[in-house]
Amino acid sequence: MSKEIDFFLYLLEKYAEYKNENTYSLLEEWERLNLIDYIMQMYPMYHTERIENAFADIDRVVFKDGSLSKAFAFGGENR
Repeated sequence: MSKEIDFFLYLLEKYAEYKNENTYSLLEEWERLNLIDYIMQMYPMYHTERIENAFADIDRVVFKDGSLSKAFAFGGENR
């Protein structure tokens, strides 16, 4: 596996934990919003900064379009 894919999987797991969401559901949401390519392109920046900066950037991109479901927008359906 490439270092980019390794980091993507790490980011996906940590972001799902941060949002209190299932990783599979989150991945489906990212696919629906066409975020996966964007996140992969951001690897050079994301992997050199604090993981929370990546979370904030992903939230910013998602909220910009207002496309994210309420469950994800407010930290997961269990909150």
